[in-house]
Amino acid sequence: MALIHTCYRITDIDRSVAFYEALGFQESARIPIRDEAVNVFMNQPGDGDMPRLELTHNFGVDSYDLGTGYGHIAITADDLDATLGRLAEQGIEPERPPYSIREGGPRLAFVKDPDGYRVEILEMAA
Repeated sequence: MALIHTCYRITDIDRSVAFYEALGFQESARIPIRDEAVNVFMNQPGDGDMPRLELTHNFGVDSYDLGTGYGHIAITADDLDATLGRLAEQGIEPERPPYSIREGGPRLAFVKDPDGYRVEILEMAA
């Protein structure tokens, strides 16, 4: 078995796709589900053919309760400061300035997507 993707339910396709494109994702497919919904599949460069992220837009739904069980997904960046600078130019700000959770550990920051889902950006120099 292998983990292939994570699915989020979104309220606005264009807004969500733009957010994830700012994080380096690329749309790989858009598949309608009868007249109920649309799935947008996204990958990052080098992910291959299997999508890593599935964004589901259910027609007629304006919001979702995220609950208390969801944590976050995580992506890497070679240069966290440069990444946050590019995101800031698009109006995407971190929840707080970059930090490390332990001495000598990698730096990280969290951003929220348009529906409130948290995304961790972890600095992992190449």
